[in-house]
Amino acid sequence: MSSESSAVSGVAGRYAAALFELAEEHKKLDEVAADIATVRALLADSADLRRLVASPVLGRDAQGAALAAVLEKAGVSEMTRNFAAVVARNRRLFVLDSMCVGYRQLLASARGEMTAEIMTAEPLTDAQQASLEQELRTAMGSKVTLETRVDASLLGGMIVKVGSRMVDSSLRTKLQRLELSLKGAA
Repeated sequence: MSSESSAVSGVAGRYAAALFELAEEHKKLDEVAADIATVRALLADSADLRRLVASPVLGRDAQGAALAAVLEKAGVSEMTRNFAAVVARNRRLFVLDSMCVGYRQLLASARGEMTAEIMTAEPLTDAQQASLEQELRTAMGSKVTLETRVDASLLGGMIVKVGSRMVDSSLRTKLQRLELSLKGAA
């Protein structure tokens, strides 16, 4: 197995490495990366889809057929749909999101990039994303790709994760810390 596979481990890591090697062999790394982003967005946006991939009750054929229909409607490439079918046949859909994360890590590692997960209360503008990407590039010393998500429960601010580092400047966390300090003072 390639040296990039050390970035991820376990079942998800093995599947991610297999998809990465297949995409690399067919020169479709970017196409599969776009598909992976679509799959992660679908999983994040749909509780029903998350239940479908996590359900041990549904048979592999039912899970596979349902997921195939969703992915085809979303415009996911044939290579990624075939990969998802294999994952469904092997009853490993419960780690599909982790496989997607693993693929992204392998791709970033191969390109000498780092991925920063950004969670904000409201969507970032293009100018804010560009500014944040530049700041992170300067701080990390390498190209940084942003993966942004919106979580309204943050109230304001953002959470930035790059590798094992995390900076939480969300209003929610600041209010929680204030609440704890007030309880300690009473």
